[in-house]
Amino acid sequence: MQLPHNIGRYRLEKPLGSGAFGVVWMAHDDSLRAPVAIKVMADNWAQRLDMRERFLSEARLLRQAASPRVVQVHDIGELPDERPYFVMEYADGGTLEDLLADGPLPLDEGLRLAAEAARAVAVLHEAGVLHRDIKPSNMLLRSELGARHSRLLVADLGLAKSLAHASGLTMAAGSAGYMAPEQAEPDDGIDERADVYGLGALAYHLLTGAVPAAPGKVVPPGRIRTDLPDRAGQAIMRALAPDRARRWPGATALADELDAIAGQSTVSPTERRRPRLRNLVGGGRRRFLLGGAAVAVVAALLAGRFALDDTGRSTAATPRTAAGESVTHSSDTPSASASAGTGSPTPSPTPTSAAPSASKPGLSAAPAPEVTRTVVSTEGAKPVTAASSVPSASRSAAPQEWTTRCVQPNERLPAGQAWSTNRIRMEMQTDGDLVVYDENDKARWSSGTTGSGNEAYLQGDGNFVVLSQDGVSLWHTGTQGHDGAVLCLGADGSVHLIYQNQSIWSADTET
Repeated sequence: MQLPHNIGRYRLEKPLGSGAFGVVWMAHDDSLRAPVAIKVMADNWAQRLDMRERFLSEARLLRQAASPRVVQVHDIGELPDERPYFVMEYADGGTLEDLLADGPLPLDEGLRLAAEAARAVAVLHEAGVLHRDIKPSNMLLRSELGARHSRLLVADLGLAKSLAHASGLTMAAGSAGYMAPEQAEPDDGIDERADVYGLGALAYHLLTGAVPAAPGKVVPPGRIRTDLPDRAGQAIMRALAPDRARRWPGATALADELDAIAGQSTVSPTERRRPRLRNLVGGGRRRFLLGGAAVAVVAALLAGRFALDDTGRSTAATPRTAAGESVTHSSDTPSASASAGTGSPTPSPTPTSAAPSASKPGLSAAPAPEVTRTVVSTEGAKPVTAASSVPSASRSAAPQEWTTRCVQPNERLPAGQAWSTNRIRMEMQTDGDLVVYDENDKARWSSGTTGSGNEAYLQGDGNFVVLSQDGVSLWHTGTQGHDGAVLCLGADGSVHLIYQNQSIWSADTET
């Protein structure tokens, strides 16, 4: 349904972004002659009373945490078609996600913004609000007259929850890479330390340019950014501890530590520039050509992986079992995803001639520019335990050859189509959700997006995104700056973004 040109005294100018529950518009208050932001509930949720209440709850929670560090709500109302909306202050400096478009931030700027984000979240906690979805796109910047720096504002409380009700049963919610492990376990209950994990992931992203891996598998940031002080790396890894008892006790404690580290920083003016990173995540913008020996390296990476512990030591990953799987949601919508341990390492498979990937019946697969067939012997195959979720009939009939499908830059996946192998399928569903299914049609991961006309797109700069019909980014991997990165659906059921023979993002879907 189309929006009117005006909402009350507010004149709509342009969309600023959209999510699962609504669209945010830049508008102009003609009475006060000032810009504002207006969030309008999405059409597909407007008739759901529970979702309407949740949408309005966001406005009330923002108002409850009245602070210069939290986006302020000025007005609330309802359109003629009964869709609710609320009016907020406009942040003219964009988001931290916008700052990351050119890669990691200079050391002093990254530490300062990470500390400011932690203090903003601490304000929410003092007001009795748990954010649950901390990430760069939810941290806004607003310029201040005469101020040296823009003011950081925490925004988007669409997944927020009252702390008074967060210790009991709660639905899984959050964004991949920023979500604490307890947020994926609905029965565990959560507290402020879940947001501390998200703040650690935010600091990690600001200073390395990469989204952290799954909990317990995070590469220490000092291994990616060599000029990062040891104390900063330790502070971030403490925030990202899988065991919440080992994290900082609250957002203020983390902010104090980051401020102390920033105060000790001796960065010279000539060093206040975007850093060069190690090739662990790709530091330059060289084109990565997948062919010949590179295919063999990628196939070996996808067929068997090693995890890194908190100290950065390499440890063999354990086989997946049903007991080790956990179903997570990227939002409180029915879109499910699974987070589980990686498979045990296998010998490097030998690439042979290219062959078409096998698609599931009834699916229209996008054209595959390149498919690598790998042969895995019975001895090299991943062990199957009695607890495996794969039925015995499927195990006995499992093929001995698995294919790896690598998607090249600038490929698009329209709604209703899929990129497939005979082991795994990434499908852009017609409801707007990007879902990864295993060979037993079990959902392993989801982007948590909704909306007719959505499409997945591997950008030339290495960022993998889900776009709305209007071209607005609804979800992305945050891996921009890695020109030529390819998306590989592996022979072991994994999904990786590969840049210069290194995985820079994973959906954690090995089967």
